[in-house]
Parts: sequence; C-alpha cells; structure tokens
Amino acid sequence: MENVLVSWSGGKDSAIALYEILNNKDYQVSALLTTVTEDYDRISMHGVRSSLLERQAASLGFLLEKVLIPKNASNEEYESNMGQVLAKYKEAGSGSVVFGDIFLEDLRKYREDKLAGLGMRGIFPLWKKDTRELARSLSTLGFKAITTCVDSQALGRQFVGRMIDEQFLTELPAAVDPCGENGEYHSFVFDGPIFKNSVAFTIGEVVLRENRFYYCDLIPGERG
Repeated sequence: MENVLVSWSGGKDSAIALYEILNNKDYQVSALLTTVTEDYDRISMHGVRSSLLERQAASLGFLLEKVLIPKNASNEEYESNMGQVLAKYKEAGSGSVVFGDIFLEDLRKYREDKLAGLGMRGIFPLWKKDTRELARSLSTLGFKAITTCVDSQALGRQFVGRMIDEQFLTELPAAVDPCGENGEYHSFVFDGPIFKNSVAFTIGEVVLRENRFYYCDLIPGERG
C-alpha cells in the first residue's frame, strides 16, 4: 500500500478525489495538503477560514498540513514553500500527491514536472471524467457543498453562497464548466460519506475583491 498526500482545497473536486482514493486499497492517505494565505488565514483562492478547514480535516480524520504563502506570492515563493513541505513527506515515505484536476493539461504538466523534480509523482483520479456527471455525482454520493467564491467575469453575485445541487447546476450559463474547472467558482464541502460529522457554519457577508471575485464568508458554527 502506497502512502500518498492529497492536495486539499476544501472544495468538491478535492472531496471526490479523496473519496476515490479511499475506495482504492492501493493507497493510504498520509495527510491533506492545503495552501493557506497567511495574511488572511484563509484557504487560498477559496477564501474559507482556517478554523473551518481544521474542523473539516478533523471530521475527515486526517492530518492537515498547511502550506503558508503570503498574499500576492510569486510563483517562486509558492514553489519554494510547497517544495519544502513535499520534501518532508517524501523523506517520510509519501511518494505521490493526489489532485482533483479534471482536464487542464497545462496544470497537470506543471504539477507533474514539479513533483518529478522531487522524485514524486501525481495521481489524478478524476482525469478526463465528464464534468457534468462529476458535478451531479456530488449529490448522488451524498456530499454537501456551498460556493464560497465566484468569478464575476463568468458568474453573477447570485451564484455565491449557494448550495451546489441540481437547481444550481441547471442555472449555470452554458459557457461555464459544471465543475468550475476553469476557475468560475470555488466551494467548501461540509458533509458527505467520508465525514464523521457535518461541519457547522453560518453564512456571512458577501464581498467583492479585486473588482472581480465575489466571496461569501462562512462563519464557524457551534460544534455538535
């Protein structure tokens, strides 16, 4: 059985990729690897508070490894910080990283090239799967997810802070990938078949940042 890291954004593609890996007896998960913007103490791009990320990992029952990067970090800073953490796990016996990428060829090549430089490899359990079917499988499998960030160049403000369900998918414009694979939206998964308990939160304010991205703040709720 191979020890693997899971690249964990807290969102739905990460959750489905983790679900697939947990159902494959060839792999054992060493830790969830999440990039956190240290200035905001939030998951990078997704805008979710670290406290919710920590509760999510606890409910899943896995070690959480945060890779801290400063806001507006350069590629060099990101790669250096990520490389240090990956090298630590490689030394401890984890030779691969699981990603929830679906069809972005350039992104996959970038990841594989960087991992190869560390003597590691990437695993892509969702690769080339139909994104509409994947998005629908979220509910079918019993996962619950809410959108935390949308790109206003692709979606309106009304799409942030929404549960990802059949109604949400039906309302998406035709040009938008159902899984938001092109960055149209990001999400937070708070319950599902691999969770011990639901991660409680309340919906906070919606803000526009960089004159482009709508973020919906999720406020940690009372523990059950």
